[in-house]
Amino acid sequence: MTDETPHPPRRLIVVPVAKDSLNRVLLCRMAPDRGVFPGRWALPGGGVEDGERIEDALRREIIEELGVELESAEPLFFKDAVLPKTLADGSVTKLQMVFLIYGCRLSSQTLELNDELDRYDWVAVEDVDNYGLTDLTRETLIEIGWLSAGSD
Repeated sequence: MTDETPHPPRRLIVVPVAKDSLNRVLLCRMAPDRGVFPGRWALPGGGVEDGERIEDALRREIIEELGVELESAEPLFFKDAVLPKTLADGSVTKLQMVFLIYGCRLSSQTLELNDELDRYDWVAVEDVDNYGLTDLTRETLIEIGWLSAGSD
C-alpha cells in the first residue's frame, strides 16, 4: 500500500545553541513578517544550501544572521518538524525541517543582525520565561540540559 499524501519539501536547518562565558544562551527574536516563527523568540539558524557542507552552512549562517565568526561547534543532536513558513512575499508554505543542533561559541557577544532577526539577548536560565519561547526552542534547551522540564 502506498501513501498518497503529498509530503512537504524537506530542508536541513543548522541551529547554533550559543552560550557565553556566564552560561547565558543566545536567543533571537525573528522578524515579524517572515520565517517559521514570525515575531517569536527562538534560536537562530538557517538552511543548508545544495552542495554545501553542514559545518560550512553553520559558519555561513552565523556570519549572515549574527555578523560574527564561529569559534567552535559541537554537534549535539537532530530533530524534525513540519512547520508553516512565511516567505518574504507574505505567502505561506509547509516544510519538513530537519534541525541539526550544535553547541557553539561565537567570536563576540556583540552581534550585527540581518533582516531575518530584529532583536537578540544573552539570557540567563532564570530569565528565560520572560521571552515567550517557541515550543521547539524550549524543547531544545531542555534536551541540551540548559533548561529543566519543569520550567514553564
